[in-house]
Amino acid sequence: MQGKIVKIISNLYTIETDIGLLDCRARGKFRKCAITPLVGDMCVIDKENNYILEVLPRKNELARPQIANVDVALIVTSLKKPNLSFHLLDKMISIISINHIEPILVFTKLDLLNKNEKKEFKKIKKYYQKIGYQVLTNQEYKKLNKMLKEKVVVVTGQTGAGKSTLLNKINKNLNLKTDEISESLGRGKHTTRHVELFKLKYFYIADTPGFSSLDFGDISLVEIRNSFIEFQNYSCPFKNCMHVKERNCRVKEAVEKEEILDSRYQSYLNFVKNK
Repeated sequence: MQGKIVKIISNLYTIETDIGLLDCRARGKFRKCAITPLVGDMCVIDKENNYILEVLPRKNELARPQIANVDVALIVTSLKKPNLSFHLLDKMISIISINHIEPILVFTKLDLLNKNEKKEFKKIKKYYQKIGYQVLTNQEYKKLNKMLKEKVVVVTGQTGAGKSTLLNKINKNLNLKTDEISESLGRGKHTTRHVELFKLKYFYIADTPGFSSLDFGDISLVEIRNSFIEFQNYSCPFKNCMHVKERNCRVKEAVEKEEILDSRYQSYLNFVKNK
């Protein structure tokens, strides 16, 4: 029998099958072969003995949060409390795109911004839309429902950004736990302890533990460069230009002309420098 892993707690795997949910263990050979089943994996199971026999090939996977076979990633980003981090936002966009997952940007806590900050946010939103990303606020959850139809969706973003709150708006029956922002730390408290995939009416959606940092791991510098999709609109004299120290770089010129958002370029330089 085949099924989809929808929850993992310790060494217990909850698998959705045609006959309902089954709690299974993984076979000992997985550890010897360095195979780690993930939420979202399709697998073959022994329903009589409740064992996972085989993990089927994945189309993609993320290391943090640990999940496989995802169609869309909602990058939930707070504008205040915690403050907007372009560095983290751009890193998530790059990592998600490199893993062949469609990123959708969802900004939260717009109500906490003053008049000038709202004007600045409109410019930011317009830029990310112009370069090809879907950008919404957490108040547009009805629109999100339509966009996510028949998709497997992961919700990711910094701790305290409002991921669980957004999921509760998308489907009130989820009733996921939320918590306040820690005033002393200036960031959210962890409320989600594990990755879990929920089957809603039209799509699957996962709630994941929040995080404040990410690592590119074995992703190459070229992959990072190519994940900045607006760079591809500029033809540099050097075919393999990395847009850092090269002469006559068209991307650097575009930054100076404010055609490319300076925060995006600074994120890119930071990623290349610290890779």
